[in-house]
Amino acid sequence: MANFLPRIAVLIPALNEEATLPTVLADLPTEVIDEVVVIDNGSSDHTVQVAHASGATVLSEPRRGYGSACLAGIEYLRAKRPDIVVFLDADYSDHPDELPTIVRPIVAGECDLVIGSRTKGKAEPGALLLQARFGNALATLLIRLLYGFSYSDLGPFRAIRFSSLLELGMIDRTYGWTVEMQIKAIRQKLRIAEVPVRYRKRAGGESKVSGTIKGTVLAGCKILWTVFRYAWKPA
Repeated sequence: MANFLPRIAVLIPALNEEATLPTVLADLPTEVIDEVVVIDNGSSDHTVQVAHASGATVLSEPRRGYGSACLAGIEYLRAKRPDIVVFLDADYSDHPDELPTIVRPIVAGECDLVIGSRTKGKAEPGALLLQARFGNALATLLIRLLYGFSYSDLGPFRAIRFSSLLELGMIDRTYGWTVEMQIKAIRQKLRIAEVPVRYRKRAGGESKVSGTIKGTVLAGCKILWTVFRYAWKPA
């Protein structure tokens, strides 16, 4: 995959994902990964137990929010100093075995951040709900107009150099996490790439966010607020 062996850490935020998390962990190509970290975000099921049983490092972040879980994972990794961090959801919508494809452009020295694009890849029918497609299209259009960079997706399956991630100074604790990273990457002139990824319907029911009216509205408002927030801040 490259002329050197990067140290890769995988961060997986998880909230009540006992049914899908074991499959996610089993499908990861562990031969290229140094550590898998599951951040439990206040689960009431057996998420923690199944993560431990699969050999993952388990952190607890009781403050709810996708960004809160990711920030807890980053803080843990400060002492580890991996070369690359991969973010992956715990609901088995993404294909964990595509991790080598996600990290390859970074390992090859071509970029600093890679977004797994579901819209460029093959999404299973019904996997990307209409509201998710609309929100993606609107957010990426606004980013192009305000920041001059064309993304095709805000997909959660992504990889970034750990040193670059620390420089971004991530702060969002909820729905704005992914778009904050992508906007800050533009503003800090990181080298960015997208690779097509497959996407399937969430196992065990609809998404906690796009699968509910409340989640869709809250996520949409937070994403749009984040997009506009950084447009008026000096780089």
